[in-house]
Parts: sequence; structure tokens; C-alpha cells
Amino acid sequence: MIRSFLAAPAWQAEENVMNGDRDNRTVCEESLRRHLPRGSLSHSDSMKFYLACGLLIIALAGPLCGEESVSLAERSLKQLLERQEQLLGEAAKPNPNFDEANFKMQIEQVCRGYEELLRANPKFAVGYAAYGYLLSKLDQKKQSIAILLKANELDADQPLVKNQIGNYLAEEGKPLEALPYYMAAIKLAPKEPLYHYQLGTLLYEARDDFLKSGEWRQEAIDHAIHEAFRQAAELAPDRIEFTYRYAESFYDLQPPDWDGALKEWAKLEEKAESPIERETMRLHAANVLIKQGKMDHARELLKTIEQPGLSKQKEKLVAQLPPAGDK
Repeated sequence: MIRSFLAAPAWQAEENVMNGDRDNRTVCEESLRRHLPRGSLSHSDSMKFYLACGLLIIALAGPLCGEESVSLAERSLKQLLERQEQLLGEAAKPNPNFDEANFKMQIEQVCRGYEELLRANPKFAVGYAAYGYLLSKLDQKKQSIAILLKANELDADQPLVKNQIGNYLAEEGKPLEALPYYMAAIKLAPKEPLYHYQLGTLLYEARDDFLKSGEWRQEAIDHAIHEAFRQAAELAPDRIEFTYRYAESFYDLQPPDWDGALKEWAKLEEKAESPIERETMRLHAANVLIKQGKMDHARELLKTIEQPGLSKQKEKLVAQLPPAGDK
């Protein structure tokens, strides 16, 4: 099915939700998936992010084959980026009448446009980066990584290229090899929250691999995970995907920082935009209170959970409470 490419890789931020221990974070996972916004990491938004990066890079690019030739290459790339953003944005929308055959025809035209562009401009690094990125969105992984490696060879200072290569290696089960690319992306673009988020996710998901390598101690990796999510949250305080995961990361510390977690859930509750979001944060807070042994406080908080969609999660926490009156 052509639209299958719209399911982003597991290492992409949009699919990185709580897998935890990892009992501490599982209570509200289902409710978050259903009720909290995830728009910052949609394909449409990621394409807008790349379009902005691509246009900035080509604006700063130096002469490649003479000023007139470069100008034509820049204009062609801009048109291709805008067209692929439009196509991927339309494909990402829920539409029962989506014309897959027409989409395939048009996206193939874009791909041919890239191939013609790169044949005429074989050293146009940002052109390779853009084409490699598009191929990754079309789930053509082998073709994508070949193009991205070429882009990296021509210009080693493209943070999105580093990040995409890291994504590929992580998806291929090579987290230790992916790490330097994620770190390089952060070094090149330290203010991009997504890169910090993906670093934290990589370290968390492949924690055992890093520990087995002998290059990481448990305390160091737990701190690195927490720090990566902190930076993502601070750089993008309005992105619930990042702030939510930062609040969870207090659970990953040894010992868990329950007080720190409570403060973050309280902040998220204040910023929540709907009743079900606010009550989701309260469920997390109640879960933390139970971990701390503050059963009466947890019981009172759980009484405020009224959303039907959270009833199962509420019941799981209520079941952990002692009968009323017991000490």
C-alpha cells in the first residue's frame, strides 16, 4: 500500500512514546496516544522543517558550477521541496478518497526531477540531502541511505543529514553506530529540540546495548537520557511530545526523582488544553504519589478523574490503594 510510508520509523520522534518499565510509565500510555496532540512530528510538519532548512542552506551555498548554474539549481530545488511538501502533506491527511495511483505518479515525477537536478549538478550537496530525505519518507531505505551518504561526503556540516543517517542505523539495529551521527547533528544544530529528543530515545531504547559495550555506566546513561529530554523540553516548551517525555524521564533515574516528576506533571496539567489532557496528567501524578507511599493524597487525586476514556487507567491505580482507613 503506497501510503504505508506515512508510518514513520520507530526511531522517529513521532512514534517514540513510553515503553517503560517500566511499570512506572505504562498507566497512561494508551490515554496519551488517544488524546494528546502529536502534530509537531507529523510528516507535514517535518517537511516544513526540512523545507526551511533546505532553503536556508541553499541561500548560504557557495558557487558550484558558476553563479548562473547554481541559481538555476537553487530554484529547481526550491520547487521540488515545495512540491514534495504539498504531496506528502496531502497524503498524510485522513481521506477515504485518496487517489494512490495519482499520488504515486506525481511523487515519481518529483523523484525524476531530483535525478535530473543531480545529474546536472553532481556536487549539489543539499540536493542530495533533500532527495535522500524524500526517499526515506517513501520507505526506500537502501536508496535513501546511499543518497544521504553522498550528501554527507559532499558536505559534512548538514545536521539533518547526520540525523537521517543516525535514524537509518538505529532502525537497522546499530545503535552504537547511530550515536555519533545523532551527536553530530546536535553539535551542528544545538537549538533543534528534535535532535535532543531522538538522542534521548536512542539511549533509552538501546540502553542495554550501550551498557554491554562497556563504554557506559548505568548512572551516566540514565543522566544522559534525562538531560537529552530536558533540553528538548526546554527548547520547545509548547511541544507536548517533548515535555511529556521529560516528565517521564524522572522515573528513569536511579533512584527515581519522584518529587521532580510531580513538579513536571503539575506544570503540564496547568498547560493542558482539554479536560482529558489535564486528567491524564493527574493520573501520572497519582501514580507517582502511590510510588511514594502517599496513598491518601493519591486517593483524593483519583477522585477527580471523571473522563470515561481514562476509566481503565484509573481503575488500575485504584486497585493499588489499600482499603480506605487502612494505614
